[in-house]
Amino acid sequence: MSPYVLALLLFSLGLGTTMTFASSHWLLAWIGLEINTLAVIPLMAQNHHPRAVEATTKYFLIQATAAAVLLFAGTTNAWLTGQWEIQQDTHPLPVAIITLALALKLGLAPLHSWVPEVFQGLDLTTGLILATWQKLAPLALLLQIQPPSSYLLILLGLTSTLIGGWGGLNQTQLRKILAYSSTAQLGWMVLVLQFSPSLTTLAVLVYITTTAATFLTLKLAKATNINMLAISWAKAPALIALTPLVLLSLAGLPPMTGFMPKWFILQELSKQGLAPTATLAALTALLSLYYYLRITYTMTLTMFPNNLTGTPPWRLRTRKITLPLACLAIATISLLPLTPAAVALVAL
Repeated sequence: MSPYVLALLLFSLGLGTTMTFASSHWLLAWIGLEINTLAVIPLMAQNHHPRAVEATTKYFLIQATAAAVLLFAGTTNAWLTGQWEIQQDTHPLPVAIITLALALKLGLAPLHSWVPEVFQGLDLTTGLILATWQKLAPLALLLQIQPPSSYLLILLGLTSTLIGGWGGLNQTQLRKILAYSSTAQLGWMVLVLQFSPSLTTLAVLVYITTTAATFLTLKLAKATNINMLAISWAKAPALIALTPLVLLSLAGLPPMTGFMPKWFILQELSKQGLAPTATLAALTALLSLYYYLRITYTMTLTMFPNNLTGTPPWRLRTRKITLPLACLAIATISLLPLTPAAVALVAL
């Protein structure tokens, strides 16, 4: 792809998300989401592989459906209430439809079936964009609307954490595992979204940091399934030594950074009188922990059968840029002591 075309697509990607962030009108927000979708589609299909084209087509159809439902709900809200303002929604029917349309865009369960299939057809760089940047605009809209009932978001959040953990148990493809991981992490954000938007913001920031570190690690190791991780230690020993800590942080184990948002989310749910919901969410996190531990076991405690190729006597210095990965890995592992500063920052 030409650098000029790539720069234009990345600019459009940022413009669409920024337009959705800054808009208070449903039509402008919808236009921002469409610019965002149309900008990422050429990035997804740039490899010209049949599997990538299939994933791009599926993504386009799903996003077009969600955008059409969103525009229909916004028009219905304007018809019933006489205004297009995002924060002035009063009728429960359009707000419920908008919530479901945004859930489809995000890939929340039970509207998640497209996520593993789309991720499997993409390279890890485009998958990283889909797992992080593409979630920001729909989440910003969810933060602005007032759902008619708290049970809808709680049901979506619990279903996402359960299916996100359950679906990844029997997977061997790393991109599908990361897709189910994304669904589970989004479930945690949606659970607390209506009670404490600042906690959702904190969870999004930690999620982006940990997910970006995981994607970049797998990209550097050139691994697409679990078996390929068995020889990754020979390519970058220092990185593979840190990767289990990154994965355990993504699972939310202390004392890594990923423990921070889950700790506060469980505390907030308990304060709201939702102790059973918090207990069920904590139990579903154990399902996600299992497949993170599978990856950790493969990377650290197994060896490839052919030791002649699995243990080279020398290594070439990598030409890939590793500074962002190093910074993200350190942030993923060691930011838990800065919890008071992080909470104060997102509460501003």
